[in-house]
Amino acid sequence: MSSSPRIDTLGQLKAAIARGEVRRRPVRDEVRENLSERLRRKAPLFPGIIGYDDTVVPQLVNAVLARHHFILLGLRGQAKTRLLRALTTLLDEWIPVVPDSEINDDPIAPLSAFGQARVRAEGDQMPIRWRPREARYVEKLATPDVTIADMIGDIDPIKAAKGGLQLGNELSMHFGLLPRSNRGIFAINELPDLAGKIQVGLFNILQEGDVQIKGYPVRLPLDVMIVFTANPEDYTARGKIITPLKDRIGAEIRTHYMSSRSDAIAITSQEAWVNRGGAIEVPRFVREVVEEVAFQARVERKVDKRSGVSQRMPISVLETAVSNAERRALAAGETVVGTRITDVYAALPSMTGKFELEYEGELKGADQVARDLVRAAVSTVFDGYFADADLKTAIEWFDLGGSLSLSDTTSAQSLVEQARRVQGLVELASRAGIAPDAPVPLLAAGVDFVLEGLYSQKKISRSDDRGYHGAEPVRRPQPPPSRTPVLTPDDEDENEGGGGRKKKYYN
Repeated sequence: MSSSPRIDTLGQLKAAIARGEVRRRPVRDEVRENLSERLRRKAPLFPGIIGYDDTVVPQLVNAVLARHHFILLGLRGQAKTRLLRALTTLLDEWIPVVPDSEINDDPIAPLSAFGQARVRAEGDQMPIRWRPREARYVEKLATPDVTIADMIGDIDPIKAAKGGLQLGNELSMHFGLLPRSNRGIFAINELPDLAGKIQVGLFNILQEGDVQIKGYPVRLPLDVMIVFTANPEDYTARGKIITPLKDRIGAEIRTHYMSSRSDAIAITSQEAWVNRGGAIEVPRFVREVVEEVAFQARVERKVDKRSGVSQRMPISVLETAVSNAERRALAAGETVVGTRITDVYAALPSMTGKFELEYEGELKGADQVARDLVRAAVSTVFDGYFADADLKTAIEWFDLGGSLSLSDTTSAQSLVEQARRVQGLVELASRAGIAPDAPVPLLAAGVDFVLEGLYSQKKISRSDDRGYHGAEPVRRPQPPPSRTPVLTPDDEDENEGGGGRKKKYYN
């Protein structure tokens, strides 16, 4: 339903339940049944989640069908939070609640003293408030400074004083995030960062349904689905999940980075801000290089694999590369913004903060490590387009002393004009999917890809003063000069007696 049901009072709600128009069910049953219906209809389960259809999603479906609380365990940038937020699509569109109830009391069976008192006082004439599914999801980032009052609740002396209540009265209590998630989904990100005593409060209310607030026992059989996320690095670096809580979490689901470049491109295309108005073109090979940088970083020994390389890195890199292309186009007065491989190099500041380095990488420096990653990525992608291409003519032009002085600020027209000096260079752009009659900025992007590919594979060189030029000759280390033994006449005289020859050495 696009709007809340036309039921305004408790009496009308009871009648609608009797007629079967409104269903009452625990939240985990609600999520389970809605998921089952979606599976029967073969409808998309979690729109916007890419690359997990055969791995993470089946495990998540099993946990929901089993009515389990669960944890998503994985490195940063693996869509853990997005998955949890997608669970809201499995909730009913609206549920009835007692007005002004802090814990979303069910009007038919309220939990809190406030809800019970209001139902007794107003009876079937009590008004009904309808709560949408989006408001039934509560998320908390776990940090060491979170208190039990934040999560569970605390005595509110001001509320007690205004109502003339004893401090031990439930009506004087201020409920925390978990009780306020009643009849919904409560998500905790980075669970190991939560203090141990707070985790104890969680598992007690998770399993037993009761908790003590300032020494006063409060029975709260909450109807809530609790889900968590954690990074494996957190178990040793910052904190841990206490054993009793782990024992009460029904499923531990491992997430992962994308295994295919096409899935990674789809995610970045979905998330990156590229469509900014105007004609902005990002060739396929540029997108592939951007994703391949992340793939290379995840296997690079100079990069710390325990901390991972987030999918946010290619998203940021692509946005920055497009911005650099946009800056160049504005300066050159070009109407089409063509993103090039050299724009990816200009996006190094978007890379260096997205990965942690091992000791060897620290010695080399983040900037140089990032440059090496881009070069390796270009080489890998270039092979996919030019593995069987005839590149000899272009390479020979550079080897015979030719050079092209280009940079990421060179206009598209200037780049193409200079490239036409090299026989066959502009034509090679067609192998990268650039049509011969494409706009000049796109043609320039194709030529730039060819040049960067040749450079990445060390078939030509590149320097700040000469631009692209012939490959430098390989300098092999020279062996040390030989030291040949030479017998002098004096040595022969000294050894005429039959003794061993003396040898004198000369370089």
